[in-house]
Amino acid sequence: MSLNFKITANYLLISLIWGSTWFAIRLGLDSLTPLISAGLRFSVAALVIFTIMKIRSINLQKDTVSMRLYLVMGVFSFILPFGLVYWGEQFIPSGLAAILFGVYPFFVALFTRVFIPEEKIEAVKIVGMILGFSGIVVIFSQNILMIGLHYFLGMVAVLLSGLLQSTIAVSIKKYGKHLHPLSMNLIPMAIAGIGMLLLGILFEDTANLKFDIKAIASVLYLGVIGSVVTFTAYYWLLSRINIILLSLTAFITPIIALLIGWVFLDETLLRNQIFGSLLVLLGLFIANITFMKQKIVKS
Repeated sequence: MSLNFKITANYLLISLIWGSTWFAIRLGLDSLTPLISAGLRFSVAALVIFTIMKIRSINLQKDTVSMRLYLVMGVFSFILPFGLVYWGEQFIPSGLAAILFGVYPFFVALFTRVFIPEEKIEAVKIVGMILGFSGIVVIFSQNILMIGLHYFLGMVAVLLSGLLQSTIAVSIKKYGKHLHPLSMNLIPMAIAGIGMLLLGILFEDTANLKFDIKAIASVLYLGVIGSVVTFTAYYWLLSRINIILLSLTAFITPIIALLIGWVFLDETLLRNQIFGSLLVLLGLFIANITFMKQKIVKS
């Protein structure tokens, strides 16, 4: 099996799975609180990764740089951004959440330019970024009082999640090339799992938690498929292809999320949200189109 085939297969895999996770998150929130749901997800993921590493005799990397990255990732790649996503999806459709997270490549391009200066921003990228920003303005143009404060704050939460995720992705690209994909996930997900469960117990109303089939299915799917499989594949790809090209998976996931939300959750979007979302995706596509013309595998 060639390296190019493995890269393509993993790229499509994470795009398809992450497109479905927005629905799975929303499903779980019918029975569980946001932090408890996310905490269980990452606890399951950490346990599965630990088991795989033991079976395959993969050692946990414990050098100083790795340990620092584990801590930073645990907080800023999992606890904060996923806490924001889970909280936000209580109030907005899963399809809209996926589209709003489409700003992720925009922020990746921006932070790559700042922290990895060999990447240049051409005129076409500036045009794309202006279009993307215009789309965000259109999405937020609906009267806040009409859509409700929590709806508005839910959108803001997902946007902030994309911002946080992008900064960590660029940091890992720069400093974490030596890390094994499984080792890179184990400690951060364990930190996230334990930390979010504790926060959920302390600050959320846990009296009405229901561990029904929807809750169990959501946690297991998100923990094993949506976390272990996807993040292992993602970090494997991160060391082999251009980071902005990898971030373009965020263009595929909203389409899948919208279709799933429409079929299973009977979700609808307002006209300004649809138009604004299209502007965001078009702008992001234009901003990064030059990377799509480049050779995928680094020379």
